[in-house]
Amino acid sequence: MSRSPRAKSPGCGTEDDSRKPVAAAAEKGLRLHKFLAEAGVASRRKCEELILAGRVRVNGRLVNTLPAWVNRDHDHVEVDGQVVRPPGAKGPTSGHLYIALHKPKRVISTVSDTHGRTTVMDLVDLPNRQSRRIFPVGRLDADSTGLILLTSDGELAQRLTHPRHGITKKYMVEIRGRVSSDDLGKLSGGLFLARPIRSGGSRPGARRATTSSVRMIGRPQLRSYGECTKLLMSLREGQNRQIRRMFARLGLPVRRLQRITIGPVSIKGLAVGQWRFLDNRERQAMMRAVKLKPR
Repeated sequence: MSRSPRAKSPGCGTEDDSRKPVAAAAEKGLRLHKFLAEAGVASRRKCEELILAGRVRVNGRLVNTLPAWVNRDHDHVEVDGQVVRPPGAKGPTSGHLYIALHKPKRVISTVSDTHGRTTVMDLVDLPNRQSRRIFPVGRLDADSTGLILLTSDGELAQRLTHPRHGITKKYMVEIRGRVSSDDLGKLSGGLFLARPIRSGGSRPGARRATTSSVRMIGRPQLRSYGECTKLLMSLREGQNRQIRRMFARLGLPVRRLQRITIGPVSIKGLAVGQWRFLDNRERQAMMRAVKLKPR
C-alpha cells in the first residue's frame, strides 16, 4: 500500500530514494477504493467514504486519506475488521457479511415488497452480487426506527431469532401520557396478548408477553402532545409488534419506538439510514452469545 508520489522539488536532479518504493507500488498497484469496489465491498463512491471515515486498514495500518494504493497480491486489507479478499481471487469466498443498519421510519424490514415500498435492502449500498446474499435478521415494524442486522449467515440469523438463545434487545419507548407505577408492574409481570386468527378461522389462545426489564427515564412535556413518558425496555423474545401491543393493552399509545441494541451490537454512532459492517469484536461476541464457533 502506498500513496501518490510527490513531484520533484525545484532544483533537485534526482528523486529522493525514500520515495522510490512509493512510486513503484503506485505503478503496479491498484487504487484502494477501486480494489474494495471490485472485491464487492460497496460502490466506488461508498468505498471512498469508508476510507475517509477511517474504517479501512491495510497491513494493520489505518488508511483515511485519498488517493491510496494497494498491492492486491501482498497487502492485507480490512474494512471494519473484516478481511477483504482480492477481486477475482480463487478459492473460498471471503466469508459471510454482517451489517448493522439504522432503519428509518416507514421502511420495511423485508428483502422485497410487492407494494413498491422502500425496504432495508434499498438502503445498503452493496454490489448486486453481494446484496443478493444478505437478508434482514428478524423484523422491526415500519413505524419503528433503530437497529436491524443484515447478514448472509443463515445459521447465525436462525439462532439470533430463536427464543431459546434469549438475545437481549433494548428499546427506547416514548408513550403519550403518564405511565404509572402500576403500569410498570404489569409490564414487568407480563401481559397476555391475543394471537392472530389462523387461516381456518380459529383463534388460538392468548400468549403471555414478557419483558426482561422496564425502566422510566423521564417525563418530558411536549407542546404537541402534552406529557409523555420515556422508557427503556429490554426484551428476550420477539412477538409481532410486541411492545406496541403491550402498551395498547394498557390503553397507552406509543409515540416513538427505537431499537438501540441487539445483543452486543449498538446503534451508537449510526445516523438514521446509515449502515456499517460489524467489526471483528462484535462478530465474535455475537457468535459467543448464540454458542457458535468464531468465524
